[in-house]
Amino acid sequence: MNVSDFDFDLPPESIAQRPAPRGTSRLMTLGRASGEIGHRIVSDLPSLLLPGDLLVVNDTRVIPARLFGRDPEGRRTEFLLVEKTEDAASWDCLAKPGRRAKPGKTFEFGEGLSGIVTGKGASGHYRVAFSGTPLEEALPRVGTTPLPPYIHREGGVADARDAEEYQTVYAREPGAIAAPTAGLHLTAELLDALRFRGVDVASVTLHVGIGTFKPVKAERVEEHRMDPERGIVPEETAEAIRRAKAEGRRVVAVGTTSVRTLEASAREHGGRVAPGPFQTRLFIVPGADFLVVDALLTNFHLPRSTLLMLVSAFAGRERVLAAYRTAVATGYRFFSYGDAMLVS
Repeated sequence: MNVSDFDFDLPPESIAQRPAPRGTSRLMTLGRASGEIGHRIVSDLPSLLLPGDLLVVNDTRVIPARLFGRDPEGRRTEFLLVEKTEDAASWDCLAKPGRRAKPGKTFEFGEGLSGIVTGKGASGHYRVAFSGTPLEEALPRVGTTPLPPYIHREGGVADARDAEEYQTVYAREPGAIAAPTAGLHLTAELLDALRFRGVDVASVTLHVGIGTFKPVKAERVEEHRMDPERGIVPEETAEAIRRAKAEGRRVVAVGTTSVRTLEASAREHGGRVAPGPFQTRLFIVPGADFLVVDALLTNFHLPRSTLLMLVSAFAGRERVLAAYRTAVATGYRFFSYGDAMLVS
């Protein structure tokens, strides 16, 4: 399968730079089997889901993972925390410009936080050992929200609005460097309305890492390799899913990260979602079987991305690309701060 099979034309003006107020975004509905398209708004979800449905959200919390350090020459270098290492004080990071992040070089980040580049990690990222003020203590003051590169801000840095808007209302477990963006649409009131409708709500945690949004540079889909992401399935969520499947009720995943969490666990445990911590490199492409998820709330994704491939695996590439062409033609807003799609 060629990566170019997942390309589509997207004008720059379709890329959302700010989110609509939560719950007010447009919502395209797509029949998973029929390809039928409808147009609603996110606040219509209680009328679109069924009593007995189990809605599964990802409660990871985005950390202010983007920070700037100055080297002994006073030059500023940007670091993005990618993955904590076994040494609690060290992280594997992206650095820009990378030529400055030489082994042995130290950087000052402010608030008493320092870091020294100790080499390259297994993934090829720069390994930085932090010292001085504990990173967890300094990060809220020296770090900023790690927005995707297609969201543009003055000075190239996220602002105070992003610190709130690029976080789900139920974000609880710190560790992500990108938001599970489908969940940005949900409000506490909307979740209450869903519960009143008879929809159960459960959570998993997948700390969204660089791999979720890593560009696919290979020509063939099969040649791409996902970076590992870590998370946990709570005992009560695993039990809620077991009951729902046994009773023939639908599992509705909020976002592709929830899909990957549930499907990765099921693949590792003979078709059932098991509780506990896990790490996954699962790459879902057309032809994959879905063992758990019956419906999906998601955003509109980048051309040629692993996220678009996952949605295409769930609903069919031709149906999804046809829906995306309709979305472009009718003015839907794309990507992290954009509109939503319900595939069921």
